[in-house]
Amino acid sequence: MKPVRLAWAGMRQRAALAAITLLATACSAPDPPPTTPAAGPPPAAEPAKAPPAGTAPSGTVVPAGAAAEGIVADGVTHRVAVGVRDPDGLALLDSTTGRVTGKVPLPGHLRHLQLAAPGGPVLVPDENSDRLLTVDLPSGQITGDVRTGASPHDATRAANGRMFSANEFGRSVAVTENGTVVHTFTDVTQPAGLAAAGNLVGLVDVRQNDLSVYDAATLTRTARLPAGAGPTHVTVDRRGHFAVIDTRGNAVRFFDPAAPAHALTSLALPGTPYGTAYDATRDRLWVTLTAKNQLVGIDLAGTTPKVFTTVATVRQPNTVAVDPTTGTCYVTGTADGTVEIVNPG
Repeated sequence: MKPVRLAWAGMRQRAALAAITLLATACSAPDPPPTTPAAGPPPAAEPAKAPPAGTAPSGTVVPAGAAAEGIVADGVTHRVAVGVRDPDGLALLDSTTGRVTGKVPLPGHLRHLQLAAPGGPVLVPDENSDRLLTVDLPSGQITGDVRTGASPHDATRAANGRMFSANEFGRSVAVTENGTVVHTFTDVTQPAGLAAAGNLVGLVDVRQNDLSVYDAATLTRTARLPAGAGPTHVTVDRRGHFAVIDTRGNAVRFFDPAAPAHALTSLALPGTPYGTAYDATRDRLWVTLTAKNQLVGIDLAGTTPKVFTTVATVRQPNTVAVDPTTGTCYVTGTADGTVEIVNPG
């Protein structure tokens, strides 16, 4: 009988251990739920969908071509270049009459234009063909063609002749020289607006919401600065200061790339600011307000920037150019394929 008593004892011991194990399992905390991934940066800020025009445009309105967007005005050749679609091309207008003097067929469409220098050529970042084109003025001949990367959004020329192209969906900035890519920056997420102050090139990243400054001589990044809630474009004044359009933040923000603190000041601009141009002769910054169909003029000559005029524009004023010789502004009506010619005085 002794062996039997030992067997029962062993069974009771095993049952007790099992019960303890079950109790421990039942009282233990459940596994924590999976953590939610951290939210990424917000999508790029965009121009507002403009309402129907409530006020007649202040200037003369001329037809340019479907979805007119991207514009530069050259005081040397007296030509205004405008990006159009259906078909894709570059419309060349007489700067005094607004009459279309020619159209340059393009392989794809564009959204922004800059002049490489007074007299041209025009820098044409062609988004569909992934190429940076240069177009002569006033002839309209394509004189340069280089593949830069996926969907170039904007392009600018540094003082040393190197051209920077922001490949918005290629996560890169290509630097070209004499028709060849000599360097590619890959330290960006969604590069967009560009402007050059001598050999310092400012770049707006519309996903990181910051301003990078590159040295065109050494091909290095010298600064990376927060630039608001949703910056889109940048221009430069005659002091070498960058003016960044904070579209989502409804402001223009000013930076000095050579100063230790960098950020200078900001000016509130309610109305979803987007397009911008600078008149170096009069020291004026022009900014379109896409939610209001307006153009505001900002005086930079004083101690602080201030709005000195507001102009009613064509519908959906996505881009603006200014002729520094006359002060005349040219505003694209992207909704109707028009250009407004206005001299605010």
